[in-house]
Order: sequence, then C-alpha cells, then structure tokens
Amino acid sequence: METKDIAILGIFLGVALTEACVTGFFRKAAQKPGDGMVEALSFGALLLVSMPVGLMGGAFIASQFAARDALANWPLLAQIGLFLVFDDMFQYWWHRLSHSVSWLYKLHRPHHNAEYMSVRIVYRNNFFYYLLMPSLWLSGALVYLGLGPVYAVYAVVKMAVIIGAHSDVRWDAPLYRIKWLSPLMWLVERTISTPATHAAHHGKHAADGITNYKGNFGNLLFFWDVLFGTAKITRRYPAEFGVENLPPTTVGEQMLRPLLHAPAEAKAEAVPAGSRA
Repeated sequence: METKDIAILGIFLGVALTEACVTGFFRKAAQKPGDGMVEALSFGALLLVSMPVGLMGGAFIASQFAARDALANWPLLAQIGLFLVFDDMFQYWWHRLSHSVSWLYKLHRPHHNAEYMSVRIVYRNNFFYYLLMPSLWLSGALVYLGLGPVYAVYAVVKMAVIIGAHSDVRWDAPLYRIKWLSPLMWLVERTISTPATHAAHHGKHAADGITNYKGNFGNLLFFWDVLFGTAKITRRYPAEFGVENLPPTTVGEQMLRPLLHAPAEAKAEAVPAGSRA
C-alpha cells in the first residue's frame, strides 16, 4: 500500500471514529437493510478493480502517444492545475452528466439511495460508474507523464475534502456561527465542498428550499459549481436525504446494473421527477 493510500485510509478511519463517537457509524437512523452491503461491495470494487484498471488503463493509453515522464519538468503550479482540470473538473462534469442522462444516473443512484450522510457513502456507487469515470483514466495518464509525486499529495487533499463533505459530523456548522470568520467561510464554501453544500446535493425533497439535487456537484472544488452556475449555498442542511419518486431497488441492481435490473421497471424514470432541472 502506497503512502498516499495509507494517508487517505487514516483520514477515513479518523472521521469514521469521530462519527462513531458523535453520530453513530455502524447504525444510522435512516439505514435500510442492504445499505451496509452496498457500501462494502462498492469500496471493495473500487479498491480492487476500478481504481487499478482506470489508473493503469490511462497510463497505457498515454504510453501510446507520449514518452514516460514527458511532463515531469513542468512547473509545480502547472502540474497541480492539470489535476484540477483533468481530474476534478472532469469529475464535476461526469457527476453532472450522471444527473441528466438516464442510463448513467442508474449507475450513480446507489450513492443517493442512502438516506443519510456519512463517510460510509463516499465510495458508494455502481461498479461500472467508477470504471467508466474519465477523470480516473486521465489521472492515470498524468501519472504516467511524470506527475506521480504531485498526484500523491493531490489525492490526499482531495479525499480529505470529499470525506469531510460527506460526513454527518458537520465541521462547518460551528464555524458559520463565529461572526469574525464569516468572510473566510464565504471564501471557503465557494472554493471547496463542505458538509452544507454537499448535503444539499443529497437532499430528498427539492421543495425544502435547501436541496439542490441538480447542482452542487463539486468534489474537491465547489468552485466549479460557482463557475458553471450550479451552486446553491444556504448554510443549512436538509432534514431528509435520499431519492424520491423511484421504485425500490436491490443490492444486486445497485452494484451490477445493467447486468442486473428490476424486470418491472420498464416504465420507471431513472432520474427522480422532483429533481429535474
């Protein structure tokens, strides 16, 4: 296991332990049968299959067009910029597309099927959702081109933000209440994903005035939502999370669709009606 993976695992376990002490980790109030299984399978599939295939696949494709370490001598800021664009911005558009395209939403639905926020859902997606994610393949290409050392640090920072944004231990809430921090928090919440902005994306009811199911797509940078007009900032958190107007689903369908799917869903719409733009 690489140093960056150890660091990411340490951050994940640290936040999970905090959840266990403050809000509960293994048993969430809105948890349904099968939730834990979906989360365990998603994590395992990403770690053992999707991530290695995506990173190595991207490196292989890059090797057909460029020499190894071709970008290694680029300035540090330029290398960071490449990851912000080709990894984080591309993931923003992949995420945004998954809320607009029917077949892709069906691969992303497991992430929103959880009716709670938690570090448990950080990696919760269909097996093929990550396998097809362009940003994962592009990151592999950038590592092949010599940006591996930058990626090691970038990945830790990005996952720290994403893990913190998904947790139901809301680190931003007490900071909003400190008046002299207001200018700083104004900048922070428009730069990176926070529990408030990302919880809004997971909200269940568009009518609650907080939920922004068709926006707040940012992963590391919330700035992409600000730039591309999909940001909604309320500094509040939805009372309920999940998806509405969709039929029940199974563990197998969540993980392996389109190989497995509910036979009676032919007329069911993939994207929740109440969440359409």
